[in-house]
Amino acid sequence: MIAAATAHDVPAHIVVLLPRWVGDLVMSTPMLRAVAEHFRESRAAGLTRITGVMKPPLAGLLEGTGWLDSVVPYDRRSRNPETRFWAVARRLREHPADAILLVPNSLSSGMLAFAAGGKRRIGIARHWRRWLLTDPLPPPRQGFRIEASSTAEHAMRLAERLGVPPGPLRLELATTAADEGLADDVLSRCFPGWRAGSDGPLVVFNDNGAYGPAKSWGAERFAALARLAIERLPGARVLVHCGPGDREEARQLVDTAGTPHVASLAEEAELPFGLSKAVIRRAAVVVSTDSGPRHIAAAFARPTVVLHGPMDPRLSRSDHPALIEMRRDLPCSPCGRRTCPLGHHDCMRQLSVEDVGQALVRLATAPPVAQVA
Repeated sequence: MIAAATAHDVPAHIVVLLPRWVGDLVMSTPMLRAVAEHFRESRAAGLTRITGVMKPPLAGLLEGTGWLDSVVPYDRRSRNPETRFWAVARRLREHPADAILLVPNSLSSGMLAFAAGGKRRIGIARHWRRWLLTDPLPPPRQGFRIEASSTAEHAMRLAERLGVPPGPLRLELATTAADEGLADDVLSRCFPGWRAGSDGPLVVFNDNGAYGPAKSWGAERFAALARLAIERLPGARVLVHCGPGDREEARQLVDTAGTPHVASLAEEAELPFGLSKAVIRRAAVVVSTDSGPRHIAAAFARPTVVLHGPMDPRLSRSDHPALIEMRRDLPCSPCGRRTCPLGHHDCMRQLSVEDVGQALVRLATAPPVAQVA
């Protein structure tokens, strides 16, 4: 049994060490929302503040939510000495935390929390870091085996240790007026004279390979899926989402599709997270590998088809109102590897264009799902 904080225990400073991956950060939002709401009155009175520690580029993901009172940029691999381990530890020690919530399950996050001098250091007792935690939570187990759980699930467990009632695992993000204006400009250049919704549905594709090529479905299959979507959904336009490292793959997809109704973000000089959020928020359907953009889609309650391949679906669990998860039940899957160790890539290759297309059309023609305000 985990002992919860009593009602009169109001921490003056809560620090949250956040994940360095986009998807895991978005999956942390149910916990951030629950903590911010639980301490809303004490925050309004200036008695409690919440600090997020995160990789600098990811701060734009949480812009507009209002859950954090301050952000400390941290990237232990950065060339900037101000955002590396010891500089961040010193900065956190200047305003010691009453509680540090460690969302990443890494040894390095435990070391940072210890070096920062947090009075309570709350995290899952994994990866040899139990001795660094004041409140080590046991990982969920099925018999003698550790049970797979998502970031959304274990992050909420951390908040419960502070007496925060567990809330729904509904992912949530927000856009700003600047984000929406940027999306207007980009879509008007990609599809001149066309407006999402009134002229046809916007379908967003994502084949992000930042984790590794094992997740990729490939430009040829996505291009064939784009032609299928345009054929079966009147007025549809397909926008290919990409990050800075995926521009060439996005261009290849557009070239292979061979139609002006398919465009990508590859030619944009800047690719801020605000743009990703705003275009995904407008999508009638998102088709994505199991990577960050599929969680952004969930945060705006966008109907989503996820191609799982080598990834365990249990690691991505959250509350999503319109989700179709596609995977092949193979002896070798899920392996969670960055590259296919057997070289055949069957877990992704055997997901057919027709099957994925049917799922896409089913979601696009279903009754609308209410978006998150």
